[in-house]
Amino acid sequence: MKNTILLLVLFISVAAFAQKITGDELLEKSINFHDPTGNWDTFHGELIVTMETPKGAQRKSSIQIHLPKQYFSVETARDSIVTKQIVHKEVCSFAINGITNLSEELIEKYSLNCKRAKMFKNYYTYLYGLPMKLKDKGTIVDQTVTTKTFKGKEYLVLKVNYSKEVGKDTWYFYFDPKTYAMEVYQFFKEVKNSGEYILLSGLETINNIKMPKNRAWYYNKDDGYLGTDILSLKK
Repeated sequence: MKNTILLLVLFISVAAFAQKITGDELLEKSINFHDPTGNWDTFHGELIVTMETPKGAQRKSSIQIHLPKQYFSVETARDSIVTKQIVHKEVCSFAINGITNLSEELIEKYSLNCKRAKMFKNYYTYLYGLPMKLKDKGTIVDQTVTTKTFKGKEYLVLKVNYSKEVGKDTWYFYFDPKTYAMEVYQFFKEVKNSGEYILLSGLETINNIKMPKNRAWYYNKDDGYLGTDILSLKK
């Protein structure tokens, strides 16, 4: 009975606070937690990301991001093949095992093209730049902060939409009500029950930015597990 009362008091307190804080204020508090010295805009570093999936082989990628120079590269090792994709000021280049003079056959075999390389650039800079990326042009932050219990924990929730030229999905970001750490995010597509949610755990500090160490991906519709991205520091 006592535990129930305490949980109810906590829920009421969090809900009351959510009514007082705006979306922009919540975002600023979370950015202050993850990027207290404002380093994201000048980020220059390397991320080592290992992807684990239920059926596929483990995939390890080395990602270099240099925002001031508009440089991005992802180098991925699978068995004895190492592919590298580079986007530098919108110009793309590729390599396989260090060789840059590639035949059309190899380019097609390993799906090396500019569209895909830019997709990886947008994917990694967006996910590892959160929540700071929510200040980008075209991001529409709902000023009404709500509360929600997700996986047994109470969160402050921020709803985000995007302008037509940026994206159509609706995103929800879940923040710890005490630290403002981002611990979950979820997106829905236009199709009913579509989209995914991502559980974040652990932290790695890179360039004084606290980034989630583990990102576990699940389907919204049935909680089906998709895989986990694991961030580690370069040794």
